[in-house]
Amino acid sequence: MAQRTATPRSAVDPRQRARNLTLPILLTGSLAAGMHVSVPTEAAAAPQGVPRSSAPSPAPLPQAVAPVAVQTPPAQYTVASGDTISSIASTFGIATASLLALNGLGWSSLIFPGQVLELTGATATPAPPTAATPASSYTVASGDTVSGIASDHGVSVAAILAANGLGGASIIYPGQSLTLPAPGTTAASASLPAPTPKPSPGATDGAVTPLSEEMAANARIIVSTARSLGASDEAIVVALAAAAQESSLRNVQFGDRDSLGLFQQRPSQGWGTPTQLLDPVRSTKAFLGGSANPNPGLTNGLLDIPGWSSMSVTEAAQAVQKSAHPDAYAKWETSARSWLSRLA
Repeated sequence: MAQRTATPRSAVDPRQRARNLTLPILLTGSLAAGMHVSVPTEAAAAPQGVPRSSAPSPAPLPQAVAPVAVQTPPAQYTVASGDTISSIASTFGIATASLLALNGLGWSSLIFPGQVLELTGATATPAPPTAATPASSYTVASGDTVSGIASDHGVSVAAILAANGLGGASIIYPGQSLTLPAPGTTAASASLPAPTPKPSPGATDGAVTPLSEEMAANARIIVSTARSLGASDEAIVVALAAAAQESSLRNVQFGDRDSLGLFQQRPSQGWGTPTQLLDPVRSTKAFLGGSANPNPGLTNGLLDIPGWSSMSVTEAAQAVQKSAHPDAYAKWETSARSWLSRLA
């Protein structure tokens, strides 16, 4: 048998060697294509730790809000710091409108620490629907209005007023917490009946509201200022009743529209500058008027009203204040006379 002579490797045609080297590479690619195997070039190029999908993580589900415990209402309740009519009504499970009516209050009435409210006889508030959306709260910021808050949160003005026991003339102020009904709530949710005021002087006749330190200090300023002007005791009673109704005898730096101070006097109506209205001595002089009136020709004080001394306390106070609630001052007459007897 003839022997085959091996061709030396070095003798192979270099062009043939190149074709042989190319074959496995092309074969590998064709095999991969035939087997539908994809080469992960993009995955290999992507840096480790980077997610392949940019879809955001699902938002956490809202947590359920625990129901507010309703307490059995006692016969009376003493107002504490931070209380509101609506929060008291909610705590004891009674209707806000019923609580207001029982105590001879209106939607714009102010309450203050130490004040005693009657709870016996108030109508229970209807139980909320089981599937009702829980209300949220909002803290009032400087410059806020009820209409602006309502617009921002998609509810009606009437719904916010009803949820917080407020009226169209009510005051909101920075730092106050408001209950916000569920978005989409309309005026139909605000169908609480308006409280019916009691006949003047009403249920508060004979009941004296206790004075806090702040209230007593302001009451003393009113009394001493009136005495320095030679005002009568009856004029002082009218001034005390007016200040109690308007500000709860607090020198507040807020009020309805631009109202300020003890008597809620308005710069836009000629009562003075904001700084002047926050001076309790000057604001008392402006309320009393007469020869010491700091706004001669601009505003009329009590002593400028013809026949004021023959009027009732509420009529005399209303003649000066021109309030939207002309009978509101009567309920303070008994307290004002008692305060004067102790502070004189």
